[in-house]
Amino acid sequence: MEKRNITVLREFVLLGLPISTEQQHTLALFFLCVYSVAVMGNTVIILAVGLDSRLHSPMYFFLSNLAFVDICFISTTVPKMVVSTLTDTQTISFVGCLAQLFFFISFVNMDSLLLCVMAYDRYVAICRPLQYTTVMNPRLCVQLVAGLWVVTYLHALLHTVLMARLSFCASNVVHHFFCDLNPLLQLSCSNISPNIVAIFTVGVLLAVTPLVCILISYGLIFSTILRVTSTQGKQKAFSTCSCHLSVVVLFYGTAITVYFSPSTPHTPESDTLSAVMYTAVTPMLNPFIYSLRSREVKAALQKVLCGRAGLPQW
Repeated sequence: MEKRNITVLREFVLLGLPISTEQQHTLALFFLCVYSVAVMGNTVIILAVGLDSRLHSPMYFFLSNLAFVDICFISTTVPKMVVSTLTDTQTISFVGCLAQLFFFISFVNMDSLLLCVMAYDRYVAICRPLQYTTVMNPRLCVQLVAGLWVVTYLHALLHTVLMARLSFCASNVVHHFFCDLNPLLQLSCSNISPNIVAIFTVGVLLAVTPLVCILISYGLIFSTILRVTSTQGKQKAFSTCSCHLSVVVLFYGTAITVYFSPSTPHTPESDTLSAVMYTAVTPMLNPFIYSLRSREVKAALQKVLCGRAGLPQW
């Protein structure tokens, strides 16, 4: 029986962004600025929610968790890419690659599920206002967030374990700027059927279900708003949803463009550039969307930035 020579890889080479060498350092500095703005913006959101008693509600509790997840999300990919570009060291260890894959899957799913919970929160607030304080009580909110973390970590662990069992014998060059599922599976010479099954069952379930729930929630919300006779009441209801809906459109719009656009040819280069949107740009823009479109957040941010916030009063 003939044995195949399989080289056990100890590291991968991340090709990074598909741009010329002359532009890479400039773009790396740009992403360093994007990362700094994202971290500072989301940190300020967390401080504003924590320090302003007017924001101690389920909606802003979920918002502060979303801000924390966005910090972790962008920290999983962008710093490594910036350092690799500026130092011309594109390698990442096998263990490091699996760790990056694990945290990337965890945080991207957590982002999606938090947006779903926030949509449900808006549904209860607008469609069942008399029951809001009973349904969205603090204990349930904490349990929801804790449950989401458990689900996302188990999902990420599943994909990480399935990836760790594979052998890579063709090449160690990853056509991406971080370790993602599809680029890694393309390098494997093992049977990847279990990985594919996991992607199209558990993965699709966790990706599609939140989006469906969000669409149903906002369908019910808009039908309720349209029945409101007062123009001022309609404007108030729309204003409470506009921030969250803008973030939903930004997050899912970029993800759908990457994975579900039939008119766009899916080359490694196009997928890499598209992935920049939801891994870097979206976490940076979320704080600006909430700070510009929510009066409560805007007022709290002014207090935080001016150092006039009082002690938290939970």
